[in-house]
Amino acid sequence: MTDLSASAARAVEAAGSAGASAAEAYASRESGREVRVHGGEVESLTAAVQSGIGVRAWIGGRVGYAFGTDLSEAGVAAIAAGAAEAAALADEDEFAAPPGPAPIEALSGLSDPSVDAWSPAQVAELALIVERTALAADPRVAGVEQVVYGDSAERVAIASSAGVAGEYESSQCFAYLQALAEGEGGRETGLGFGLARGPAGLEPEAIGAEGAARATAMIGASKPASRSCPVVLDPTVAASFAGLIGGALGANAVQRGRSPFADRLGEELASAAFALHDDGRDPGGAASAPFDGEGVPRRRTALIEGGRLRAFLYDTYTANREGGASTGSASRQGYRSLPAVAASNLVVAAGELDGAALLAAAGDGVHITDVAGLHSGVNPVTGVFSVGASGRAIRAGELAEPLREFTIAGDLVAMLGAVREAGSESRWVPFGGSVSTPPLLIEAMAVSGS
Repeated sequence: MTDLSASAARAVEAAGSAGASAAEAYASRESGREVRVHGGEVESLTAAVQSGIGVRAWIGGRVGYAFGTDLSEAGVAAIAAGAAEAAALADEDEFAAPPGPAPIEALSGLSDPSVDAWSPAQVAELALIVERTALAADPRVAGVEQVVYGDSAERVAIASSAGVAGEYESSQCFAYLQALAEGEGGRETGLGFGLARGPAGLEPEAIGAEGAARATAMIGASKPASRSCPVVLDPTVAASFAGLIGGALGANAVQRGRSPFADRLGEELASAAFALHDDGRDPGGAASAPFDGEGVPRRRTALIEGGRLRAFLYDTYTANREGGASTGSASRQGYRSLPAVAASNLVVAAGELDGAALLAAAGDGVHITDVAGLHSGVNPVTGVFSVGASGRAIRAGELAEPLREFTIAGDLVAMLGAVREAGSESRWVPFGGSVSTPPLLIEAMAVSGS
């Protein structure tokens, strides 16, 4: 098996020999599986392994990039030479420079051996248990659209002529289903999902039961009356909003004026009940790593805390534009991808109220359990949004009839100021990135139905 660190070091040396004044190499090897089951049978089982290396080369303020899958000595040299050649043809950019080295602290617990230890038959059975549990949970569950299980294991190595060097291994897996429930002349769907480092960490019965419960809870849904009222955001919905906010706090969007948070650093714009951190080292987060896509150490960054906007997220390039330092927020989608600013794990701070107490605090309002088209329904510059939603009515502090075919509207900044309470129980959610969030009680939001 190829030594990724050695390949990265060779690539850096080769880029220098090809004329680069500075170079960086990012090498990765990833294996993954996906299982789909339906009707008690395995519909498909796929597995793939890919490895490659991406090289950035600088010649003064010009930068070029090349990548490939040939990790032989000749292959790596050719990729490095391609990056140097691209740099020679690039335009000059005064902010284009590689990051300097910094101590990288190891991060344990990122890899679960069960990813490799569990056979295809075992993970297929896990998916089948999810389906069987959903079907047995309630006689109104008429079927399951599909159950999907997926896992991946990745090793990453980075090296640069500036002295950056690091390597780590991580894994993650998931399973989800859409359950179908019938009743009162209609058919409803419900999502159940689970996340873990490996299949041994998943609870298939809980995933199946969640999908069934969400589907049956929506039977007989109708439109609510249009009004402004308190709203409780389910963690799956709160995570989607948190992901939008995290994206808007990236320096690339802020510097281009494509963010409602531009020019608002230090302002008091959220309620004291809402706090948001980016934590690239949280052991529970799928995006955790000892370093980012440029080899800068990951860290915990307070974005919104004490009601104030505390920081933006930077990679080396956007930090250079402001004469500052990277927050370890350079992300890559693999060796084919150039690094770009992105949140790692977004963590919304939990509060003190459990689920029942949060509903009681809402009084009369709407519990939002699903939104549709959130990313397309939000203006990235102003933060104004209007999106379709579904959920349950809240009456006298308790869940009541199901609701659908309505819209919720507002703007992201005003919504932050209207957060009255955060729930006490957080959940990792893959919507909006890697997000840990409790449910959130919003003081008032426009609900448009009948």
